[in-house]
Order: sequence, then structure tokens, then C-alpha cells
Amino acid sequence: MRGVSVATEPLALYRDLRERVVVVTGGASGIGAALVQAFRAQGSRVHLLDRDAERGSLVAHASGARFHACDLTDIDALRQTLAEIEAAETRIDVLLNNAGNDDRHALDTVEPGYWRERFALNLDHAFFAAQAVAGGMRTRGSGSIVMTSSTSWMKGRPGMVGYTTAKAALVGLTRTLSRELGSAGVRVNCIVPGAVSTERQTTLWRTEAARREILNAQALPIDLQPDHVAHMALFLGSEASAGCTGAQFLVDAGIS
Repeated sequence: MRGVSVATEPLALYRDLRERVVVVTGGASGIGAALVQAFRAQGSRVHLLDRDAERGSLVAHASGARFHACDLTDIDALRQTLAEIEAAETRIDVLLNNAGNDDRHALDTVEPGYWRERFALNLDHAFFAAQAVAGGMRTRGSGSIVMTSSTSWMKGRPGMVGYTTAKAALVGLTRTLSRELGSAGVRVNCIVPGAVSTERQTTLWRTEAARREILNAQALPIDLQPDHVAHMALFLGSEASAGCTGAQFLVDAGIS
């Protein structure tokens, strides 16, 4: 297992994020781990949820976050974990619905059980986590919920129809929840990453040929990194984005 690096000097300092209680789902690796590290570098009180206990514990130890072993597809366990965090901290200020799974699948092989599994992994937990924290945020009159979608649905990327459909649904969920919660001062936004170079992507699919194809398709010829997404999440979690809700924020180097 690779080591975990921790950002110690953030590019921007959001003073209002200091001591904010932040929950990151799927925080054990990739973009999620970058989110944990970025908010910890701001002085936030970060809790990460993941079913990978080994990697989750490593990220938590390296960053000073709190790890909670949780299978996000078990909604009862998810609700209980979030309730325990809110009880211990007295609040949850920022929810980063990051967890997802982009396993490839051929159209002709998809059966109802697998289809539902794609939604359980990529959509369902995002709604129920938002539902779980919404009451406390409403009572306090503030809060930020951030979804994580993907440009794959915008491009109609083949070979992952369950994933792209679920990621498109997150945009609709964002728009509706922003209206449901906006009158109480709670903001709901969506980050839409492009082809981010995570360890998982590099191991499974990002060959050098695929990398060149991605770079040629982007407006910016850069290898997108998890930190690029984390920088946007910091903005959306802070009061610097106080006028933003119901919106999509592309972090895709112009590929869409």
C-alpha cells in the first residue's frame, strides 16, 4: 500500500473552516483521501466513512481525522454513524458525498440486481446521508452539502451505463435539495470531476495511450489530480461560496 501524503500548506486559507465539523464519505483513497487531507489542513474536524478499514485508518492516522468503518450501502448503519458523529460533535457543518464506484460493465450483461447495486454504490447513500444531516443543518440555519458527480454522464461514456445514470441523477438530486433546504440557509452543490488521475484509475484503466487520449481531449493539457477536486470542495464548504447553491462546478480541465 502506498503511503499517504498530507498537505501542510494549503493554497488558500478559509478561516471559517477552522473547527468546522466535516464528514467525507469514501474517504479512504483517491479523491476522498485528498478531501480529508485538504480539510484537515484548514483545521477542520474531519470524519471519514469507508468500508476499507485498513486504508481508512491509514488516512485518518496520517491526517488527524477520525475514521468510521461503514458500508455506505447499509443505510441503517450509515444513519447510525452520522447520528453518532453529530451527537459527539453537536453538529455537522459540511457533508461531502464523495463515495462511488465506476466499475465497467457491458450493456448486455446488466441484470436488475447489478443495476440496483450501481445505484446503491453511487446514488442512494448520497441522498440518505443528506437526509440524515439536513435536520441539524436546518435547526442551525447553515450547512453545506456537496455531491460528487462525473463528466462521464455528460459525454455519454459507454461501458458504464449504471454509473453514468447514477451520476446524472446526483445533479437532479442537487437541484431539488437546494430548493428543499435553501430557505433554512443550507447550500447544496455538486462537483463534477473529469478524468482525475487516482491510484485506482492508473492501476485499472489509465494506460499511457489512454492518458494521451485524455490530454488531447482536454482544453488544459494537465493530468488532473485529486487535489484539484479538493480545492473546489474547500471553496464550496466555506462561506466563500455563500451565494452558491443548486449548481454544478466542473473540475475537468475543459474535457466536457
